[in-house]
Amino acid sequence: MSNGGKTARGFEQQKDDLLLPGRKGSTDRYIISRLLAYVKPYKRLLFSAIAITLTGSVLGPLRPYITKLAIDDYVAQGNINGLALISLVLLGIILLDGLKQYAATYLTQLLGQKAVLNLRMDIFRHLQKLSIKFYDRNPAGRLITRATNDVEALNEMLSSGVVTIIGDIMQLLFIVILMFLIDWELTLVVLSILPLMVYATLTFKNKVRKAFQDVRGHLARLNSFFQEHISGISIVQLFDRGNTEYKKHVAINREYRDANIKTVFYFSVYYPLIELLSSVAAGLVIWYSGVRMFKGDITLGIVISFVQYIWLFFRPLQHLSDRFNILQTALASSDRIFRLLEEKDTVEEPENPKTIESFRDEIAFNNVWFAYNSNNWILKDISLRVKHGEKVAIVGATGSGKTTIINVLSKLYGHRKGSITIDGVELSRIPEQSLRKVVGVVMQDVFLFSGTIRENLSFGRPGVSDKEIRNAARIVGADRFIEKLPGSYEYRVNENGSGLSAGQKQLVAFVRALLYNPEILVLDEATSSVDTETEQLIEAATAQLMKNRTSIIIAHRLSTVQHADRIIVMHKGTIKESGSHQQLLAKKGLYYKLYLLQHPEKMHLHTG
Repeated sequence: MSNGGKTARGFEQQKDDLLLPGRKGSTDRYIISRLLAYVKPYKRLLFSAIAITLTGSVLGPLRPYITKLAIDDYVAQGNINGLALISLVLLGIILLDGLKQYAATYLTQLLGQKAVLNLRMDIFRHLQKLSIKFYDRNPAGRLITRATNDVEALNEMLSSGVVTIIGDIMQLLFIVILMFLIDWELTLVVLSILPLMVYATLTFKNKVRKAFQDVRGHLARLNSFFQEHISGISIVQLFDRGNTEYKKHVAINREYRDANIKTVFYFSVYYPLIELLSSVAAGLVIWYSGVRMFKGDITLGIVISFVQYIWLFFRPLQHLSDRFNILQTALASSDRIFRLLEEKDTVEEPENPKTIESFRDEIAFNNVWFAYNSNNWILKDISLRVKHGEKVAIVGATGSGKTTIINVLSKLYGHRKGSITIDGVELSRIPEQSLRKVVGVVMQDVFLFSGTIRENLSFGRPGVSDKEIRNAARIVGADRFIEKLPGSYEYRVNENGSGLSAGQKQLVAFVRALLYNPEILVLDEATSSVDTETEQLIEAATAQLMKNRTSIIIAHRLSTVQHADRIIVMHKGTIKESGSHQQLLAKKGLYYKLYLLQHPEKMHLHTG
C-alpha cells in the first residue's frame, strides 16, 4: 500500500512509540492495580494459593526448633523413645512442607496461565482496533514482543512471584519469632546484619529496574529487525545485502547483549554480597555462642538451631531477591503492555452513527484534503462523484494519490479537510461494520493467511457454502489452477501465500472479494501483478459482474480501463482530467501522454 509522504525510519533511530503522551511513567502501584484486574476473576485460586502458602510457611521454621528440642531434651538426656517420636514429627513436617509446595506451585501456575490467557486476548483484541497509522509507526516485531516476551514475563510473576513473595515474608516472620523465643540475644546478633542487606537491596532495585527496561527495549528492536528481514529475505538475497544486513544485526544484537550484561553485573555484585553478609552473620553467631558456652548459659541445641536458622533466614531473603528479579522484569514488561492497551490511536466509532444498508445513489468527495504526515498533502482539494452502477477508473503516475483515495474511502485513514459522503451520509458517521458490508477492496499487495485455499476464499464470509465458493472460482477462472493443486480447495497455503504465483494469489483475492459480494467493488491495481493471459481472464470474468455493480478501478495499465464509463486522471494529488477514453485522447493532455508512453507503437497514429 503506497502512502505517499510516509518516511521509513532506521532501526538504529527508533524510539518506543508506545509511550503515551501525557503520562511520563507508570508507577508500580498503577501497574499492579491493572494486573489485579486480570487476577480478580480467579480470586479463589489466588486466595487458596495464599492460604496454603501462609499456613505452610511455618513448617520450614519449625525444623530447626524441632532439632533444638531433639538435641537438648532427648539426645542430651539419652531419651531414645522421645528421640524416635520427635524424629517422626520432623518427618511429618518435611512431608507436609513438600505437599504444601506442590499445591501452592500448581495453584499459582494455574492462576498465571488463566490470567495471561485473558491478557493475550485483550492485546489481540486491542490490536484489531488500532488504526493503520499506528501500524505505520510500530514495527510488527515490536508488537510481537509485547504479546509474547512481555506477556511471558507477567506469567512468570503471577505463577512464581507474588504468592511466593508473600510466603517468603511470612516465613521470615515465623523465623524471627521462633528465634526470639529460643534466644533473643542471638536473634539480635543475626538481625544486626539486616540494615546492610536492606540498603543493598534498595540500591539493587533502583539499578536493575532501569536495566530491565533497557533489555526489553533492545529485545523489541531485535525482534523487529529479525521479523522484517525474514519477511524480506528474497529482497535481501536478490540485492546481495546479506553481509551488510548481518552487520546491522550484529550492532543491534550487541546492544541487546550489553543491556543484559549490565543486569548480570548488578546480580553478580548483589548475590555474593548477600552471601557474604549471611556468612558474617553465621560467624558472629558462632563467635558469640562460643563465648556464652564458656559461661554455660547456652545449650548446644540452641547453637545448632541458630546455625540452621541463619541459612534458613537468609535463604528467603535470597529468594526475595530472585522474586524481585522476576517482579522487576514483569513490571517493566507490564508498563509496555499497558501503554499498548491504553494506546488511543484506534478506529473510533462515530458519536452519531448512521448505518447504510445498501448503496443507491452516489459517492461524493467534496474538497477533500489528506496528508499522512503533518502538512505534506497527498490529496489536494479533491472533488468527484461516482454514481450508482458507474464504472470509474482512476489513473496517474506513481505517487499521484490514486491509492490514497481508496484509503480514505475505506476509512483506513481519516481525511483532514472536506467531506466524503455515501448516499448523502458523511463517511465519518458510518460505522466500520456498516461500511465494510458495502465497500469491498482487492488490494494491489495480496495477503493470504496460513491455512487452506478454502479458508482464504471464505475469509470475508466464513459460512459460505462449498457450492458458492466453486461457482465464484469458476466465474473468475481460478478453478483452473485450484483444482490442479494437491488437495484442490483443501490445499494448505503457507505464510502469505508462498508457493503460489503472484497471479494465482491475485485470483484468490479476487474470488474472496466476489464472495464478499460488495455493492461497491474497488480494484486497486488488481491486475498489476498478473500476466497478460491472467489479466484477460480477470477482465472477462469481471465484465459481467460490473454491469450491475458500482466499480472503482485503480490502474497503471491504461488498457485495463479503456471501457470504463469515466476515467479520472490524477497528478500530484489533484484531478487533472476526467472523461471517457476517447474524450481524453482527443484532449491530448496528460492522459494522452500516458497512453503514448505505454503504447509507443501507436504514436504515429496520433502525430501530424
